[in-house]
Amino acid sequence: MKDKKQPMKKQICILGSTGSIGTQALDVIQQHDDRYEVYCLTANHHYQQLAEQARKFRPAAVVIADEQYYEPLCRILEDCPDIKVYAGKHALDEIVEAEPIDIVLTALVGFAGLSPTIHAIKAHKKICLANKETLVVAGELIFVLAQQYHSPILPVDSEHSAIFQSLVGEEDHEIEKILLTASGGPFRQYSLEQMRTVTAAAALKHPTWDMGAKITIDSASMMNKGFEVIEAKWLFGVPYEKIQVLIHPQSIVHSAVQFEDGAIKAQLGVPDMRVPIQYAFSFPERLPLKGERLDLFKQPLEFFEPDLGKFKCLALSYEAIKQGGNMPCAVNAANEVVNEAFRHGNCSFLAMGDIIEKTMQRVSFSASPEYDVYVETDKQARLIAQELLN
Repeated sequence: MKDKKQPMKKQICILGSTGSIGTQALDVIQQHDDRYEVYCLTANHHYQQLAEQARKFRPAAVVIADEQYYEPLCRILEDCPDIKVYAGKHALDEIVEAEPIDIVLTALVGFAGLSPTIHAIKAHKKICLANKETLVVAGELIFVLAQQYHSPILPVDSEHSAIFQSLVGEEDHEIEKILLTASGGPFRQYSLEQMRTVTAAAALKHPTWDMGAKITIDSASMMNKGFEVIEAKWLFGVPYEKIQVLIHPQSIVHSAVQFEDGAIKAQLGVPDMRVPIQYAFSFPERLPLKGERLDLFKQPLEFFEPDLGKFKCLALSYEAIKQGGNMPCAVNAANEVVNEAFRHGNCSFLAMGDIIEKTMQRVSFSASPEYDVYVETDKQARLIAQELLN
């Protein structure tokens, strides 16, 4: 009797392999090396970490987006001639189109994720989306392209993965409401007065999740949750009025869906991003994963309404969705500017929301933007926000 032929390993390209999502995705791949193989790893400027990952996982290619690190990266990897080294943002667009790639995990930060995601969709790749800004900036365009090129988009954000998992088997049933949970960040119980003087160091101490710097600040301001409302709108085809944000400090209920009979389905678990990463890779299968298990006896599960007076960024996100068009793109661009300024001590915590609001008032509005308009809006909003900072 012949041996059963082993299925080919899925080839994975990780955009942003040195970040929090990227490193956890590599752990998932390592746990299932009989199923998955790394085809390409990319980083923006962490070339030494990228080289270490390349030595360990032996991808066909690596890309360093910041071209000044191309030579040093080549030198480190000169004894690995089987690994091709590329540099520049255009190389990201090109590598995702490589024929052997099955899955593209988009874990880049911010607007930078948009162009390579579009290229991957047009190359018919399965998209595991961790870069929420892609849908915030250009959700409508992305979903038109995904349908046109038959490219599946699977959510990697813990909340959207929870919603996705809650909807399995419910395809024909109407969603009455999405319950999108948020930890509330480190300043949940602060007064507005206390929030005036908070520092970046305090904002970077997230109570439940270990994430990259940019998203941790967005979580503290609740801009991250605003972006996730926009992301949920596009991923699940639900109007924003049906998406309710709940503060849930324990980060155990990752999100839930309420159906038209009043039943609610939720996904619970310890805060571990490897779970949604792995589920996006393996869907519709569910694979084993080594890690901590949830003990429901350890803590209560609490839920509170967010204070939009304190968390202006969340309120502005709702306003951007309401306006539609290129407004979420403008909000994202202004947020990237103020988030970085706050981290470097050049902007106060509460001023972030004020600058984003003023940018929204000044940016040129387009109700039905094409790709070029998004690029132009991104540039314009960054310039306005930078000017307001100075």
